[in-house]
Amino acid sequence: MNDQTLAAATLGADIRALRKARGLTLTDIAAVLNRSVGWLSQVERDMSEPSISDLRQIAEALGVPMSMLFAHSGARADEHGYIVRAGSRRPMGSGEEGLIEELLSPDLTDDFEMVHSTFRPHSQMQTPANRPTQEVGYMISGRLDLLIGGRSFTVGPGDSFRIRHEPYQWSNPYDAPAVAVWVIAPPVY
Repeated sequence: MNDQTLAAATLGADIRALRKARGLTLTDIAAVLNRSVGWLSQVERDMSEPSISDLRQIAEALGVPMSMLFAHSGARADEHGYIVRAGSRRPMGSGEEGLIEELLSPDLTDDFEMVHSTFRPHSQMQTPANRPTQEVGYMISGRLDLLIGGRSFTVGPGDSFRIRHEPYQWSNPYDAPAVAVWVIAPPVY
């Protein structure tokens, strides 16, 4: 397999993983895209390569930024699926609330995903999230205020926290960025 085939294989697997994590069927996504179920199935099995406009529509239907579907080419062929180099992490999310996230997992085909999150100073999540996930975070630096299931916590370097199927919200009212590593199951990005 060459690098291009490996990149396409990861793309199809990631699209399938994202679709399944959202509880969507091939029929659901195909209807939104105005494409056939067969075409989408071939994309997920790496038998058909979607165009840029197809990728844009797929990303929108799955609620992810297009960068999640583009950045498969950073790994060397012998490291693909095993190693994610610091300069090759895939960016996730919009960053508009002051949260910058990067995928640490090689792809989205596992039962979990690992995410590197940087919370800018004086930033906060505007709307509480309530995802059907289990999440564990480990604070590398800075401090973060969390509201989990109606309870308030402040965490700092070396602290960890867990969120299980309950509403949560974060804020960084401090002058320094907060950096955390999260493990999320099932994958949501």
